[in-house]
Amino acid sequence: MVKSPLSVPVTPNWRELVDVIMRHGTPERVHFIELFLDAEVQEELCRRYHLLDGLDEDDPYFDLKRQIRLQRALGYDYVRASVENLEVPLYRSTLEDTAQLKRETGRRFMEEHRGPITNWDEFYAYPWPDPEAATTRALEWYEENLPEDMCVIGSGGFAHFAEYLTWMMGYETLCYALYDQRDLVAAIAERLMNLFEAVLRRMLQFERVKIIWGSDDMGFRSATLISPADLREFVFPGHKRMAEMSHAAGRPYLLHACGNLREVMEDLIEDVRIDAKHSFEDTIESVIEAKQLYGDRIALLGGIDVDFLCRADESAIRERVRRTLDACLPGGGYCLGTGNSVANYIPLDHYLAMQDEGARYRP
Repeated sequence: MVKSPLSVPVTPNWRELVDVIMRHGTPERVHFIELFLDAEVQEELCRRYHLLDGLDEDDPYFDLKRQIRLQRALGYDYVRASVENLEVPLYRSTLEDTAQLKRETGRRFMEEHRGPITNWDEFYAYPWPDPEAATTRALEWYEENLPEDMCVIGSGGFAHFAEYLTWMMGYETLCYALYDQRDLVAAIAERLMNLFEAVLRRMLQFERVKIIWGSDDMGFRSATLISPADLREFVFPGHKRMAEMSHAAGRPYLLHACGNLREVMEDLIEDVRIDAKHSFEDTIESVIEAKQLYGDRIALLGGIDVDFLCRADESAIRERVRRTLDACLPGGGYCLGTGNSVANYIPLDHYLAMQDEGARYRP
């Protein structure tokens, strides 16, 4: 029999989720958001709470029905979807996964020294994906079958402007190219702009897509990965275009970006015009600090530090959730979630304690 992971039932309300992101006042309850849950986490939740009971695994849309059931059980107002089969070949290394919910295929890491594009010959030979050839199976099915109280967040494999520059060239190669081959860096950035414009144009054709969420890590613990000036030249124009297209279609534009972005937050807020920022870690800036600094102009998302979730006990997690909500929820502009994503090395009960305390909290 299907069981609930939450002690207090949560009914999805995508309209209120959008209102929260747009800072239209304190919501009646806490709304949750995550960039994603690792596949191993999803599988264990489905097993533990019997979320697949009554679903036919041979149904061609089993995966999408499963996703709806899982998201609703966890208190989310949405499912995530994007175009599919958009292949971008990159160089990766694979190591054994040591997480609690182990990934049997191993954990994959990007090659930092050299990517598939390091010179003009490789640029012209690169098999750039055709966004018009990408499929929209999930978006099409959700358009007709998603429950009316839920929406689609257009997200996944999307708006990786800074990341793809580092992944396609290799971070080490990119650092040299910013001095020696700036024209090549500019050419890659232009191709990425064209690619993601086409992807976003296709996502915005679907009425059930109510929010757009770009994902693009740009920094590390103490600074940005490339200079703020180079971000302004090669990366921010792409996100600005994504925000313009989203806003023209009446959708907010959220940005997930890891790293210390203090030097460029004004650019992201005032020039790019993001509506919300996601990804926080305590060693850089807590979400409570970010709320105090930027909460009158953008929404802040998540922020329950991943390292904290891994190491703390349940009572400490619940106390931190309440303290964060006390500080961030008034006036809207805050959704509860982890500082990054629900990784398979976060103890599952710790993640569930965060969700349950959020469900129990009343403004």
